[in-house]
Amino acid sequence: MARVAVIGGGISGLGTALLLGRRGHTVTVFEQDAREPGEDLDRDFFDWSRPRVPQAVQPHSFLAPVRTVLRAEAPDVYADLLARGAREYHDFDWFGAHPPHRAGDEELVTLRTRRIVLEAALAAAVRREPAVAVRRGCRVHALTFGAGRPARVTGVRADGEAHRADLVVDASGRRSPVPAWLVAAGCRPPVVDSHRAGIAYLCRWYRLRAEGPRDPGQVKTGSAAPFALAGVFPSDNDTFAVNLVLSTGDPTRGALTDPTVFEAAARRFPACAAWLDLDPEPQSAVLAMAGLDNRWTSLADDDGPVVTGLVNAGDSLIHTNPTLGHGVALGLRAAQYLATHVDRIAADPADYHAWAAQSLRPWFDAQVTADRVNAQRLAESAPLSDRRAAALAACAFDDPVVMRARARVRHLVQPADEAYGSEEVDRHVTAWLAARPDFSPTHDGPTREQWDALVPA
Repeated sequence: MARVAVIGGGISGLGTALLLGRRGHTVTVFEQDAREPGEDLDRDFFDWSRPRVPQAVQPHSFLAPVRTVLRAEAPDVYADLLARGAREYHDFDWFGAHPPHRAGDEELVTLRTRRIVLEAALAAAVRREPAVAVRRGCRVHALTFGAGRPARVTGVRADGEAHRADLVVDASGRRSPVPAWLVAAGCRPPVVDSHRAGIAYLCRWYRLRAEGPRDPGQVKTGSAAPFALAGVFPSDNDTFAVNLVLSTGDPTRGALTDPTVFEAAARRFPACAAWLDLDPEPQSAVLAMAGLDNRWTSLADDDGPVVTGLVNAGDSLIHTNPTLGHGVALGLRAAQYLATHVDRIAADPADYHAWAAQSLRPWFDAQVTADRVNAQRLAESAPLSDRRAAALAACAFDDPVVMRARARVRHLVQPADEAYGSEEVDRHVTAWLAARPDFSPTHDGPTREQWDALVPA
């Protein structure tokens, strides 16, 4: 059995530790924040200042791999998650009655919940796991090294003490200090592929009133203008978030931090207006997040691993902006693979790096491509021009065959070119267009003139 040190006690760190501990390995998690999510979810979510984890208060919808991994590896955590208020939403729920079942349909489920609910469920499970110890308020400030070429990491130094380990897992997030430590120790530098996203997020949280309406009916959760995206994230315990996304260079971005301006702007998008019309109670200020990038950090280059005894996971390995919601899903996939193959990875991490490049890297590349297109479109307020692409998106909400393809892409089951490139999907989209000869790409959000009249620069 391996001794494993995990740097970072976020979702990826706790998930990795839990899955390792349940396979009999001895795990120590080092988390520099002394606080842990507890039983008061609202207090922990709205009042916990977490400057190193700005995404913690942004809206989340957890994709199918989160549910799949937890149900396979930690069904008690999944049950706890639902008991704390997380809700399942199948993509076919849009239609009311599901179409005839096909293999894999059962997995196309989103978990609607705030991030804190998953953190609390994982933290509670880790506390129950005798093989896992969590040292909170304990900051790792260095790695320890042994002999070898490449160098072998033998443990960590935290609060002045050395802690030996057969494997160290860097799950410390997108600001991980580990790459700098490796370079300072004389290792070959990790290979970093970083792309600025060029977009900013603003959200505000609301709660449905106990005596008020509960549901806006069949309303899409997303809307768009040429220069902005808008959406609603239904969540746990009657909470939901309204979210606006626009270019970091948009001159109106600063004005949207005013709650009155934010809500007035959000109401110009049908998705947001439908939920705000339910007269919910605001629960937060307008929460902004920018300076986003997509970054892939590989601890292997063309010559192989730059170090042994160390791998990275979660945002330390693959960090993508939240547009497509990949982060937690890919983090738990990595945790599952690590836990399943830890002995082999501790001896030689080459297999893990190869698996990550094959299984995770394609989703990173897809995010980079999507963000490049979105950032340019938002910055230029570009109109929609691709009639068939617009039809593909619209058709999904009328046709279960196309919705299935959309869901398989969303939930990281199949790349877009495969899911949408089938003869069946092509046939259904063609038929949908033939029935709508006047269809043309359009936005359902405000024009730039309407926006500028509403939102001062």
